[in-house]
Parts: sequence; structure tokens; C-alpha cells
Amino acid sequence: MDSQTKLIHLMAATAANVHNSQVLPELLHGQETRVWGDAAYSGQRDIIRQLAPRAKSLVQTKAHRHRPLSEVERDRNRTKSKVRAKVEHAFLVIKRIFGWAKVRYRGLAKNTHWLQISCGLANLYVARPRLLAGM
Repeated sequence: MDSQTKLIHLMAATAANVHNSQVLPELLHGQETRVWGDAAYSGQRDIIRQLAPRAKSLVQTKAHRHRPLSEVERDRNRTKSKVRAKVEHAFLVIKRIFGWAKVRYRGLAKNTHWLQISCGLANLYVARPRLLAGM
């Protein structure tokens, strides 16, 4: 997703037993300048460097059992979360306006198709002020 325009540029649908971080290579196209992610992506920094060499990794810092986060690290994570929350608006559109709150169909192919259509419609919905301004 583009953080400037809030438009979805790539999506991937997986089975429930596949973690989001496992499909990260499919979600990077190589032209990124920044990659944002929660603490689940903290082990993926090498993949980000390899697939998007010009991208700055802004993945949240993960706390460990015997080393909690410092106050500075917590503040950085909070700032990163604020940016990621703005980008989540497209998912609100998909869930609330287009009704993708639950899996609808049996089978990954059908659900992937529904999700692709929903992402396209969400892009149109989010971009509608810019599209209407051009008329």
C-alpha cells in the first residue's frame, strides 16, 4: 500500500495457517522507499534489504523476555504505529463499505477473487475525491 495516496498496489491471500510475514516477498515490488510493519516482521529485515534495496525498514522493534523496550524504543514504535494506522483506512473501506468482514466462500481461489475485486473498489473509493476534482 502506498502511504502517500493510501492506494493498495499489491495484495496476497493465504490460508489461515500462513503467517503474514511468510508472504512478504510477494508484497514487495522493489521500488519502495519505506517498508512499515509491526513487530511480527522484525525478523524479515534481510528479505526487505534483498528485495527492496533502496527501502528503509521501519519495522517495529520487538521486546524480548529479559530485555523490555526502552522509553525511546517505545516512542519510536508508537510513531510507526500512527503511520501504519493511517494506511489501514483502505481496510476499513473493504470491511465496512464492501462487506468483507468474514470469509464468504469455500476455497481460497474464490476468496482471493473477492478480495481482489474489493481492493480495486477500495482504491476507487479512496481516490474518488482526486478523481472528482479532475472533472
